Amino acid sequence: MIAIIDYGAGNLQSVEKALTHIGCSCQVVSTPQALATASAAVLPGVGAFGQAMKSLGASGLDRAIRDFVAAEKPFLGICLGLQVLFESSEESPGVAGLGLLKGQVHRLPAESGLKIPHIGWNSLDVCRPGWLLQGLKPQPFVYFVHSYYLQAHESVVSATANYGALIHAAVEKGNLAACQFHPEKSGDLGLEILRNFAQKAANTTWERRGSSCMRKGLSLA
Repeated sequence: MIAIIDYGAGNLQSVEKALTHIGCSCQVVSTPQALATASAAVLPGVGAFGQAMKSLGASGLDRAIRDFVAAEKPFLGICLGLQVLFESSEESPGVAGLGLLKGQVHRLPAESGLKIPHIGWNSLDVCRPGWLLQGLKPQPFVYFVHSYYLQAHESVVSATANYGALIHAAVEKGNLAACQFHPEKSGDLGLEILRNFAQKAANTTWERRGSSCMRKGLSLA
């Protein structure tokens, strides 16, 4: 089962609808106990960085997410769900993020003359496809809604976009991936990205089952 984490800041319905559309078994969860039972998880999000971290801390989901990622279960952050995976954001000075990846979130520069928030379609430069963005056509267009953008350690960046600044639009490290754009709002291409996530979840579940059987001396046949 794929958990969709509800912490009061997520666009849950569209994510749930998209995952259901591609045949995934998914469930909205709001407690650490429910999250722990899932084989994979999605952290959506819209809103303010500071309030999101406050909500995650109050529910205990901050520690639960760290434990989930440490257990190497597939995890996908979307929009604000990407930003809180990092260390800090200019939106909420003094508020620490989950710190699962190294990087900071900055406000899109007003001096660019572009409208902020950045709302609409933009192309990606996929520099390191990994498992989340594998199989995409060159320069794919995806849907963004944000006023803040990520600058992460280069080693985890899988795609960039340009909108008055170089946006680190997607990241990946091990079974942890995240994107600033909204795959659930990005049409067929977005569904392809979610299918890649679902396939990663299925493969990881099978690998864990196989490892468990081997430890017990059982056969998968």
